[in-house]
Amino acid sequence: MSDAAPDTKVLLVDDHAVVRAGLRRILEHADGITVCGEAGTAKDAVELVEIKRPDVVVLDITLPDADGLDLVETLQAKGRGSRILVLSMHDEPERVERAFAAGAEGYLVKDAAEDELVAAIEAIRSGERYLYPPLGAAMVKASTAPPADPLSDREREVVRLLALGHTNAEVAKLVHLSVRTVETHRAHAMAKLRLDSRADLVRWALDRGLLETRP
Repeated sequence: MSDAAPDTKVLLVDDHAVVRAGLRRILEHADGITVCGEAGTAKDAVELVEIKRPDVVVLDITLPDADGLDLVETLQAKGRGSRILVLSMHDEPERVERAFAAGAEGYLVKDAAEDELVAAIEAIRSGERYLYPPLGAAMVKASTAPPADPLSDREREVVRLLALGHTNAEVAKLVHLSVRTVETHRAHAMAKLRLDSRADLVRWALDRGLLETRP
């Protein structure tokens, strides 16, 4: 009796037949993987998951009859044990996060190398979560980037001058505004930035490099 593990059964879901054919060709040359079926619509995918009980569903989330992310939730709700690898042309972080939130175990973009597809299937089949490395790096970079500056040009200039140590009255003279207007800009800026003190304002201006350059 052989102790070899059974092949990983994969169901391909994509509305383009030529894409499915290409994926099948790649996987037929991979050891330990068998393509057990293909579907071009969400309806067919649900039916084939019931019949074939695949280990992994390789799913394009752009389908003609349903939102692919809704399909992820539907397939997971059925509790058939199939793990889902999203294979998409979309690489927006928000879409990736939605896919994982819906229940996908992996996310791969369509311009990835062929061996990445095999690696992704093997990873999620073994219980790991898979995210295409370049996409993961881009998401980490985006998450660590400083938040967008919400201030208007006038508010930013008022903040810059206040951070440089000028009083409200001095700022008013420099930008040709009333003291009351400067105070209003200051209050709005601190509210937008969620700052509590002038020291916080100075730190924010320093972090943004506002004290190093003139507007």
